[in-house]
Amino acid sequence: MKKFIGPVAILLVILLAGVFWWRYYFVFAEGVKAGNLNYFEKKGFLFKTWEGRLVQDGFQSPNPGALQSNEFRFSAKGDSIAMILERSGGKFVELRYKEYLNPIPWRGASEYVVTGVLEVGDSNRSGLPVQ
Repeated sequence: MKKFIGPVAILLVILLAGVFWWRYYFVFAEGVKAGNLNYFEKKGFLFKTWEGRLVQDGFQSPNPGALQSNEFRFSAKGDSIAMILERSGGKFVELRYKEYLNPIPWRGASEYVVTGVLEVGDSNRSGLPVQ
């Protein structure tokens, strides 16, 4: 019986490491979101992370003839992205992000982690270039 304890323990450690990687490091989706940056701040108790909210408008509302906005809550990866977003409050931004299955404290409070800023523009975008 003692012959099986070592291989079973190794298999259990490998299985637990795989589950941990799947839950916290597997990238479920990648993409780009655009909207007006509502707020961006550094917060947390033990791990201080950059957190923000992007407001996307123009989505169909359950009420006929009305529009509702959609919020995209995210965490930002790195101080270089944070420096750009700190100066972009209230502006139109396009953000590249990765979606993970679960957040981890040192990466941020959200499953969505912004990995890049594609564009920062004027907040009154109407589909036409701002002049």
